[in-house]
Amino acid sequence: MSSYGPAKRIVGLDKNVWVEFSALAAETKAVNLGQGFPDFATPGYMIEALKEATTHANPLMNQYTRAFGHTRLVNALAALYGKFQNRTIEPTKEILVTIGAYGSLFNSIMGLVNPGDEVIIIEPFFDCYKPMVLLAGGVPKYIPLKPRENAESTKDWILDPIEFAAMFNDKTKMIIVNNPNNPLGKVFTKDELTMIAELCKKHNVICISDEVYEWMIYTGNKHERIASYPGMWERTITIGSAGKTFSATGWKLGWGIGPENLMKGLRVVHQHSVYCCPTPLQEAVAVGLETELARFGQPDCYLTSLAEELEEKRNKVCKVLHEIGLEPIVPDGGYFILADVSKINVDFDDGTSDTRDYKFVRWLTKNVGVATIPPSAFFSDDHKYIGEKYIRICIIKEESTLEKGLELLKTLNK
Repeated sequence: MSSYGPAKRIVGLDKNVWVEFSALAAETKAVNLGQGFPDFATPGYMIEALKEATTHANPLMNQYTRAFGHTRLVNALAALYGKFQNRTIEPTKEILVTIGAYGSLFNSIMGLVNPGDEVIIIEPFFDCYKPMVLLAGGVPKYIPLKPRENAESTKDWILDPIEFAAMFNDKTKMIIVNNPNNPLGKVFTKDELTMIAELCKKHNVICISDEVYEWMIYTGNKHERIASYPGMWERTITIGSAGKTFSATGWKLGWGIGPENLMKGLRVVHQHSVYCCPTPLQEAVAVGLETELARFGQPDCYLTSLAEELEEKRNKVCKVLHEIGLEPIVPDGGYFILADVSKINVDFDDGTSDTRDYKFVRWLTKNVGVATIPPSAFFSDDHKYIGEKYIRICIIKEESTLEKGLELLKTLNK
């Protein structure tokens, strides 16, 4: 038997919240309000575009395409993001198409972080940030958004400016900002992003701006793109997702956008791992982006209409959660809601040493039939206490799915 084991850097990184709780949801046949994917179809014209790409279009659509992004797609991305970042983006040098936003995150961190570099991660954070930084040999440094007492909305979760400024030093290479934030749904304000930008410029730090929920912004809020701030384009990689944009998470296409000198690092990782992404999927996403850019500002624009639909779902779910004593943190964007379950008086201890929310989510899935996600998975060990009194609920579901899940949750109050 071989004595070889995993490389030192990946020891202990095998645990994954999605693996455990997706399997548990399937095993128990629970209503799945956990993992963040829609249970409804992507726009019909996208499906037709994919059919066209694989059947009637140029036969080369079923072959390799340009390694760093299908030409039609990078041109569409340049047109869309050029409009909203108010600059001309060079499609062949400043855009990289990847296997999901996950791929862009991985390429950014592996391509730009050297062993010993410190990477600031704002909490709560999408759980892949930490292992990716560790795989690159980087040193993750965590700073939490802290809820005010009796916090009711994501505006009540604050980044302390003094504590934040103290995180930066001569070892700091990068900061990762998720805006809107998963799982919290916080939309960072202009003042908050200006604070981040000024510290990045002062300390010559790269900013990875994970903006996969960029189109899901609710009334009274605005999505600010930090790359458009003075002095930030040259140090920012903006990451987007076709899966989130078009409710097609299984298509697994994403992109990174930034200055050519930074994008070179991403390209090296990409070309020696994935090489290129599926051609017909890229063609279909290009059609989608072209269509939505032409429709922008009109009622049938999916980039804006999806947010309107989700806002109605958010309002309905938050109302019911409030009525049954699961006080919600009302999100300003994204498609998740954190609900406070600390008042639920049931015995959910499962004998493990896991945090309270892990135990509660297991109990809820098995005994109530509703699958959710434990938010402490999005915090470092020192700050898991902030997330463990909540559960994360996904609202990008059919009305029937939400209604069934909410009816089951109401039994907690009986």
